[in-house]
Amino acid sequence: MWNIPSPERLARIPRLYDTEGIPVEDKLIYLHFFIGGCHWYIAEYDGDDLFFGYAVLNGDYLNAEWGYVSFSELKSVKVGWLEVDCEAEDAWRVRPAREVKGVRS
Repeated sequence: MWNIPSPERLARIPRLYDTEGIPVEDKLIYLHFFIGGCHWYIAEYDGDDLFFGYAVLNGDYLNAEWGYVSFSELKSVKVGWLEVDCEAEDAWRVRPAREVKGVRS
C-alpha cells in the first residue's frame, strides 16, 4: 500500500458505531483509499483492522454502498504492479459525505 495512514491520522477517525446517529450524508469522511476505478471513503474505524465507509468498486456507482472493509485486505490488494493508495493527508480534506463526489446515502 502506498501512503499508509499514520497512527495519529487513524486515531482521529471515530470508532465503529460512534457516528451511528448521524445521517450518512453528514458523516465525515476521514480517508480516501483508491486503486483504478475503486474507491473506499472511510468514516469509522475499530482501531485495529475494520473500517466503515462507502465503497465504489470498478467505477460502478449504481451499486456502490456503505459497509465494512478490512484494513489488512486493502493493504494486500495488488493489480499487477499497482497497489491501493491512501490519499495523502495534505491532499485529502476531511469533509461530510455529501461533499464527496459519487457518495450517496
